[in-house]
Amino acid sequence: MKVGVVRFPGSNCDQDCVVALSQFPGMSAEILWHKEDTVAGFDAIILPGGFSYGDYLRCGVSARFSPVMGAVKDFAAAGGPVLGVCNGFQILCESGLLPGALVRNRDLRFICEHTHLRVERTDTPFTRAASSGQILRIPIAHGEGCYFADNDTLRDLREHGQVLLRYSDERGYLSQETNPNGSRDNIAGICNRERNVFGLMPHPERACDPLLGSTDGRVIFQSLLS
Repeated sequence: MKVGVVRFPGSNCDQDCVVALSQFPGMSAEILWHKEDTVAGFDAIILPGGFSYGDYLRCGVSARFSPVMGAVKDFAAAGGPVLGVCNGFQILCESGLLPGALVRNRDLRFICEHTHLRVERTDTPFTRAASSGQILRIPIAHGEGCYFADNDTLRDLREHGQVLLRYSDERGYLSQETNPNGSRDNIAGICNRERNVFGLMPHPERACDPLLGSTDGRVIFQSLLS
């Protein structure tokens, strides 16, 4: 499997993704500059975390106009798997590939810490290697990671099984205390109805090596590979 990792001006987790993906036999990764207008030759696309130009206006609002995003939209429409991490999640929402928006954290502070996540669905290319209800320990690092959607959108997400990850405690219980940024319904990651576009705020690429304190992020990339 050949994965394209898009680099926007300001991306700082693109190389982390490349290193993490290189650990999986049968998977390779290459950097894609945001001004490329094609993603031909790639089996999957990742929009990494960090920042992107124009974030001072609203996270992802300018990056969605990058030439590569037109190609990413066509790729997704054809059924290609697209994964957006942190800033990548923000760009997916701004591009209309995922519903809702990411806004300032509840306490208006940047948060960088390990969180526990409960896997809600395993019938997607991004969670199939996980078990339903499995608890993952994966770090977050964001200032605008609070997922917001109106009540109708939240109802649609639930009805169509699009919520894949929720912030929880180590036992899987959901509460306001286990919700680090104030996201509605403790949402940490969602997919589209077709299940081939997935956005999440936690950083799985930072949880692929024991030296980093967790290897739970590997299940996301293993799912993609399988």
